[in-house]
Amino acid sequence: MNVLTCIKRVPATAGQITLTPDGQEIDTRYLGFTISPHEECAVEEAVRLIEKHGGTTMVLTLGPEAATDQLRDAMALGIERAILLETDGREWDPIATASAIVEAIEAERAAGRAYDILMFGNESADSAGYQIGVRVAHALDLPCVTGIKALEVAGGGATVRRQTESGWEAAEVALPAVLTVKEGINLPRYPSLPGRLKAKKKEIHRIKPEWRESGLTKVRLKLPVQAGHRVEMLGKNGDVGAELVQLFQRLRLL
Repeated sequence: MNVLTCIKRVPATAGQITLTPDGQEIDTRYLGFTISPHEECAVEEAVRLIEKHGGTTMVLTLGPEAATDQLRDAMALGIERAILLETDGREWDPIATASAIVEAIEAERAAGRAYDILMFGNESADSAGYQIGVRVAHALDLPCVTGIKALEVAGGGATVRRQTESGWEAAEVALPAVLTVKEGINLPRYPSLPGRLKAKKKEIHRIKPEWRESGLTKVRLKLPVQAGHRVEMLGKNGDVGAELVQLFQRLRLL
């Protein structure tokens, strides 16, 4: 059993997103980065498959040099190998991203490293395009099941389940296949200290794919309208004033 998991470096989902003054980029000076939550589950599922069935695992991402942090986070959980498709920091569109990933997978195949399962997050936490896994499957002529929340592998095939508004759907798919995973398929483990130390020593293979022009042109980024909140405090004889002071203190506004 050989499993390849593709991840993406995204702004921390709990962070406050601000834009540069020109509205062209996310201001990252005070922002941390992480792996998309769906992809964290994909990494965990890959590790569990190898623990159960044996085999090898690899993690791959397209991004700048700083994305090696996310690759090492995945290796700290038990992923053995990593590939960075190194970019200059520009955002690649789904077509270009999928093409670069396909080229890396074909190079792996030519080197004698074929994969039974290509695992993706169902969508990234930033752009939420839902496209990369499907495009990779189409380019490689592989079966693809999206949005899965349960996975069992046996006898050269996989049984997957996904949740819909009307209930659960089950499907059987022959391997090799592309699977996109949704958060909730498992509970990702935390990396141990020994795991982090081992990950620092592991080599990351670097490939520099050629920049591909996109058919889309970015005009600007725009933050969604923030919903306001109203709180009404009731009391008598000045009680509300004291409670209001305590509230401001808890919020560190005083």
